[in-house]
Amino acid sequence: MDIGQSNLLGDFLRARREATSPAQAGFLHAPSRRTPGLRREEVAMLAGVSSSYFIRLEQGRERNPSAQVLSALARVLRLDPDATAYLYSLAHPWARPPVETGAVEQVSPSLLRLVDLSRHVPALVLGRRLEVLALNPLAEALYEGLPNLDNCARMIYLSPGAVDFYPDWEKAARAKTAQLRTAVAADPDDPYLRDLVAELTAHSAEFRRIWALHEVQVRGNEEKELRHPRLGDLTLSWEVLSVSGTGQKFISLGAEPGSHSEKALMELAASHAAHTAPSPAV
Repeated sequence: MDIGQSNLLGDFLRARREATSPAQAGFLHAPSRRTPGLRREEVAMLAGVSSSYFIRLEQGRERNPSAQVLSALARVLRLDPDATAYLYSLAHPWARPPVETGAVEQVSPSLLRLVDLSRHVPALVLGRRLEVLALNPLAEALYEGLPNLDNCARMIYLSPGAVDFYPDWEKAARAKTAQLRTAVAADPDDPYLRDLVAELTAHSAEFRRIWALHEVQVRGNEEKELRHPRLGDLTLSWEVLSVSGTGQKFISLGAEPGSHSEKALMELAASHAAHTAPSPAV
């Protein structure tokens, strides 16, 4: 699958058109149809453009829609703010901020110190391509047994234990895939991203299915359900801080005070400390 293909805008419009039901668009008594979602003619009518114009958009023959057209399409297709921003970036790629394609991301020493100082909660740094650039020992212990931890997308699709680690694996996989598509939109020519999408496409039917949904999402604060092999079910709050000027995210995973999850994290920290304590001098 080539992420640098020339019709990303058309593919996105088609996928979101097929994901929008007639009832969502206001056609309450629409007859049954063989294909899902809205017809091209219906989207065009609701957006106030001609059917031929919308068809050219989907086919990639029209590449310069106005802001007014994009706003109307976002409304008709019920796009959230992340998806709307993605739509605009596809239509106006020249407006994207410049990215040093293929550059290896570096974590600043001060950010590494912050990760190291977060000793009572799991903490990590994610790069703009979903790479795990740094993590503290407690984060390593939390994700123990999961290979492919160098990249969040690779981990959730190619690690055999990921399906058990995420009680709602479908939700977690769709979120990470939506974040990956956002990264691709920011830098569609990045060789790392191209190779990552190709690898996941070749080895995961589930990735192929979810990638075809064209969902987009920017990572933000959220609550996650995890199932640790030793600690059981955990509910952790992801606090996400954007690192200015880098596209990187500092993430800490906390738990509600007094909860089972907080006690489990304390147990994990104590267990890790016991295993890493230096041997007494003889």
